[in-house]
Amino acid sequence: MKAWRVHENGEPREAMRLDEVPTPEPGPGEVLLRVRAANVNFPDAMLCRGQYQIRPPLPFTPGVEFCGEVVAAGEGVTGPAVGDRVITPAALPGGAFAEYAVVPAAGVLPAPAALDDAEAAALHIGYQTGWFGLHRRAALRPGETLLVHAAAGGVGSAAVQLGKAAGATVIGVVGGPEKAKVARELGADIVVDRHSEDFVAVVKETTAGRGANVVYDPVGGDSYTRSTKCIAFEGRIVVVGFTSGTVPAPGLNHALVKNYAVLGLHWGLYNTHDPVAVRHAHDELSRLAETGAVRPLVSEQLPLSGAADAVQRVADGTTVGRLVVQP
Repeated sequence: MKAWRVHENGEPREAMRLDEVPTPEPGPGEVLLRVRAANVNFPDAMLCRGQYQIRPPLPFTPGVEFCGEVVAAGEGVTGPAVGDRVITPAALPGGAFAEYAVVPAAGVLPAPAALDDAEAAALHIGYQTGWFGLHRRAALRPGETLLVHAAAGGVGSAAVQLGKAAGATVIGVVGGPEKAKVARELGADIVVDRHSEDFVAVVKETTAGRGANVVYDPVGGDSYTRSTKCIAFEGRIVVVGFTSGTVPAPGLNHALVKNYAVLGLHWGLYNTHDPVAVRHAHDELSRLAETGAVRPLVSEQLPLSGAADAVQRVADGTTVGRLVVQP
């Protein structure tokens, strides 16, 4: 089969190489999936660079999530059956940018019938992260104000849709007029182009000085720092990632004086510590997809040969919504 592999860490476009490798076989408790669609995520770029919290041995295949079809099951598998269409995290070092991949059967979830393969592939990690961040960590309530950074990106676009579905007023921060248009189409009530506007001032004006109740921040750096200037009393800042490349150093004295909370979110830990909650979130997300309340924004569908370029573009921050690779 064909599979992209990283033999030496570096920028995705240079580090990823399309190789011919043996098709893997499922072991006990595993299933072999034919990859129908693989979503491109920022962590794929970090994996290529050797900067992610998980560092698989070289060579490895990047691609952290996908929609696939079960083609074989290992010993002891009683869940997904051959022919089932499913979504799942990948099991590194055998990632999703390949024609086939083996994953633990326990982490496989049914692909929502309301979504096509590309949309289903994009529903998983980004929307699960949004669900846990907004509901489990921040306890977002109807009528509250939600500030979403990188609102036209893969992670931010999910948070915009989930925030609207929860009954919040959503303020989306983006970089540039094209991304502003996308954020509006996603349902953001107010969109701020950070290149020409000050989101702190907009939040204060929109909320009559009260500030945002919840901030969803996959960017870090200055986005986080300035968010502390417009967070409400008993507000919650959900730290999702650092696509800016800068990890902020929170002033805990400031959190104390303004009475707000800083909440970390690493979704992968829920797979380990509370898989039942992951399945519950999947059921809720599937229901929202069925009603049309959420639908992943897939901006491009690419052949397997385009995976390295797609990961590089996501790393460079030049994309909107999701890029999906379809072998």
